[in-house]
Amino acid sequence: MYSDNVVLCVSNAYEQKYYFNPDFQALPQSIQDELHVMCVMYTVEIGGIFQLYFDVDGNLEMTTEALDADAMYDDIGGALRIKQLQQEKRELFESLEMFYKVFFLGEDLEGEES
Repeated sequence: MYSDNVVLCVSNAYEQKYYFNPDFQALPQSIQDELHVMCVMYTVEIGGIFQLYFDVDGNLEMTTEALDADAMYDDIGGALRIKQLQQEKRELFESLEMFYKVFFLGEDLEGEES
């Protein structure tokens, strides 16, 4: 069904905008809200553009980027913040990956290893 990366959500500090992919409206509102707060807070603290997306294998990835002229963007802080989010939100991210693999990629969870 999907042969490329699929964006879940993006926050952009330059345009002060947040985007949530409407294909994921089936997620509970509390999860959508948590993603919204997490993404916006990232760009408030670090700057730049922060994106969560699913790769072709269904893994949830996080990327950040900045304009070349953005002297306020914190490269090191951005990488550290992503590592912190990966630890703090591990359960949420694993659940989102499972949701994506089942409902978007059509995988069967019975054959998965624990």
